[in-house]
Amino acid sequence: MRFLHTADWHIGKKLHGYDLLTEQRDAYRQIKAIAEAEKVDAIVIAGDLYDRALPSEDAVTALDDMLVDLNRQEHFPLLAISGNHDSGVRLGQGSDWFKSTAFYLNTRLKDAFTPVVMDGTQFFLLPYFEPFAARQYFEDESLKTVEQAMQKVVAKMVATFDPQMKHVLVAHFFAAGSTHTDSETQVQVGGLNAVPVDLLRDFDYVALGHLHRKEALQNEPTMKYSGSPLKFSTSESLDTKGVWIVDTATDPVTVTFKPLKPLHDLVVLRASFEELMDPDKVFSVTPDDFVAIELTDTAPIANVMQRLKTRFPKVIELHRINQIDVAPKTLDIDQVQQDPLTLLGDFFETVTQHPLTDQQETWAKKAYQRAQKEEG
Repeated sequence: MRFLHTADWHIGKKLHGYDLLTEQRDAYRQIKAIAEAEKVDAIVIAGDLYDRALPSEDAVTALDDMLVDLNRQEHFPLLAISGNHDSGVRLGQGSDWFKSTAFYLNTRLKDAFTPVVMDGTQFFLLPYFEPFAARQYFEDESLKTVEQAMQKVVAKMVATFDPQMKHVLVAHFFAAGSTHTDSETQVQVGGLNAVPVDLLRDFDYVALGHLHRKEALQNEPTMKYSGSPLKFSTSESLDTKGVWIVDTATDPVTVTFKPLKPLHDLVVLRASFEELMDPDKVFSVTPDDFVAIELTDTAPIANVMQRLKTRFPKVIELHRINQIDVAPKTLDIDQVQQDPLTLLGDFFETVTQHPLTDQQETWAKKAYQRAQKEEG
């Protein structure tokens, strides 16, 4: 069979306060168009459908519209799992009757061992789970990590393999050898959530979610992260987002990447303030693109963010890559001998390019007087 693998939609996510629902709906339309053009038999969504366990009403409406459109209107079978950002309980409401329209949604570990059989392929839908869920399910208190739990999970799945079929695992975790990007929540620390890829070799294809870059397992031809449909952090600014088309009719399975074009891109610009504000200098961004600035200046710049936004309305981050130099290059004897309040005023104006206000001068004088009394 032929299916589309996507994940990490994070519907409802905001990027530094900016709502991304418009961009997410556009990415969805592109995913749907790819599914139609490739004539896929099903669509796999490997977790993190929502960005948070308690999504907003707008996020719920948006995801509901997408799933209803794919499944009820376009009649694509859906195979989905909950991720670490989802509330399995909330997302799973109604999953028992979803199956009547070929919408298979697993949010509980215990349901992962009954495969969904479709066109000669067994799909094992393994939602994100914590080690305690595996301890309870297997009644084994020795299971302290996801890796330990996955040994038992995979063994139980393999025991139900039909040798005449292909076998696909849909899961949401951190597979060993892959790398995190800034926009992913690192579920645990100390490597407790790392699952060695060798544990997954029995499957013909492993459709993963959790990491937002498709390159995370680039040396594994039949184990893939789809990555997120949108760029959610500056560490992803150079990534090409997209989905995988998987064909299980071949041996090994055939995997093809299909890119998505961002409606509004996330771009990192490194330049001086003068270059950035120069109207004659052209940058490959639109007014609706999200822009992270890496400022090369060493001198203080007053109201720098507000001024940058007059040219780049959606500045989401501002970093100085060089240390700010606020000290005068030379101090003559007159400057050295100035009283502390005068030196403070000069320093404040150098840093902010604005003099102290009357109120600030009053505060400074009172603080200086208290300091003198304490020294006396």
